Amino acid sequence: MEVEQQPRLSSYRWVILTIVCLMDVTSNYIQFQISALATQIMPVLHISTAQFSSLLMAPMLVAVFLSIPAGSLADKFGAKKVVTVGCVISIVGAYGRIIANSFGMMMVMLLMFGVYMAILSTNTIKIFGIWFKQDTNLAMGMFFASASIGITLSQITGPLFSSVKAAYMFSSTVLLVLSVCWVLFIKDAPKGEKVPPSEPVTKYISVAIKSKKTWLVAIASGIGQAASMSFTGILPQALTNGKTVPAASAGAMASVATIGSLLGAMFGPAIIGKLKKAKPLMITFIAISAFAMFLVWYAPVGGVLLLDLAIGGLFGAAAGPILQSMVISFPEIGPKYAGSAGGIVGMTSTLLSWALPVIVSSIAGKNYALIFMLQAILSVSTALFVLALPDANKNRRQ
Repeated sequence: MEVEQQPRLSSYRWVILTIVCLMDVTSNYIQFQISALATQIMPVLHISTAQFSSLLMAPMLVAVFLSIPAGSLADKFGAKKVVTVGCVISIVGAYGRIIANSFGMMMVMLLMFGVYMAILSTNTIKIFGIWFKQDTNLAMGMFFASASIGITLSQITGPLFSSVKAAYMFSSTVLLVLSVCWVLFIKDAPKGEKVPPSEPVTKYISVAIKSKKTWLVAIASGIGQAASMSFTGILPQALTNGKTVPAASAGAMASVATIGSLLGAMFGPAIIGKLKKAKPLMITFIAISAFAMFLVWYAPVGGVLLLDLAIGGLFGAAAGPILQSMVISFPEIGPKYAGSAGGIVGMTSTLLSWALPVIVSSIAGKNYALIFMLQAILSVSTALFVLALPDANKNRRQ
């Protein structure tokens, strides 16, 4: 059996990947700065815990409304132009945090900041699919890992700044510099590669909406992200209130899962991509992660719990990048409609990752054993969608 000849990839793809990942690190860094600086921000803005949570989620919620139009516009005009416009709006919002002195004003600034986040996340499938082709899942893995790096850096560096305004100024300037790099160095396609002829925006949206497989990926991604976000959000509280772990130690223990996720996103796609069939290992990874999530409440505090958290994070993040990168391989989508398809994935994922944790909390209350069980059920249910989709490695063999 002959192996299908793979297209030769441009070495410039590493420049594209570096800039996109650095921008994702920065977007997560800025979003979670408000968490790292919460004790200083809340008294100044005179906000409640509920209002604080609203501010934390504000940049993500932009994706609900912006993902589909952003993806379709990128299909028509190219991702570079659309993301550039988003960067201009987001830079204004990022710097605007410095003068925001009320809940309403800060909400507006964070919503503005979230514009480029939504546009970039929506179009990574398109960008990486064009530049990395058969290795798109590897690029998506690095992109997933960059989010964890941004969150971790925000927590580490938060206390190092002399003031909240100094922290805002630093992160906003980093975004400005990276936006300039985006304009100067990002290209929509490798030199010599033909760009599909432009069509009406409604045509791009229509084609993507009719793709059943795209919806399966979108729902599966949303459920998986919901389980992960719910788990990450409740873990420190569960360790402190339920297992009597000191707050400082609980945060450090929770970071073990984050580090595991970072490694899983980086190396999982590379391992799965070497196999003839991706489904069996993807489903195995999902099952191991879900079981580890379920065991958290029952594992004794110490080495066993830390190992369980590391395993859950490691295997939980391994399949996600491959799942999302599948969209561009669907015959009805391809690079031409990948932005619009990415918009559907972005919108659906954001909605589900916001709504499902709320439902879990409403059902379980402070019953931590039930919370972790429901999160595990959500996580393992994504395997059903993997079963229903084509094998991610089918195009690697003849």
